[in-house]
Amino acid sequence: MAAKGLKRETADCHLQWHITYGMRIKIDKAGRIVLPKPNRERFHLRAGAELELEHGPEGLSLKPVERGPSMVLEKGMWVHLGQLPRELDWDKLIDEVREERIQDLAGL
Repeated sequence: MAAKGLKRETADCHLQWHITYGMRIKIDKAGRIVLPKPNRERFHLRAGAELELEHGPEGLSLKPVERGPSMVLEKGMWVHLGQLPRELDWDKLIDEVREERIQDLAGL
């Protein structure tokens, strides 16, 4: 039992070293790289996340793009600053919300 715990502890230490001091990754034929799962989890990166590529005297670095909130309160009203799905039908959405409010007010 102690040996199993020791293996786990050694693996965790090894993983922490790689996360802290860097890992080697390869570029495939299409020019893509895969970020190891521990790094994606540490920085909360999901498919479609945007990264900023910077270069300097020490080489290349990838940084998550700073994201602000998609909703902000302006003059007492919530305003959406993010991107909306292309298929969103504003007229249909407004009609549905309006109908829900009418039924709610009518007690239906």
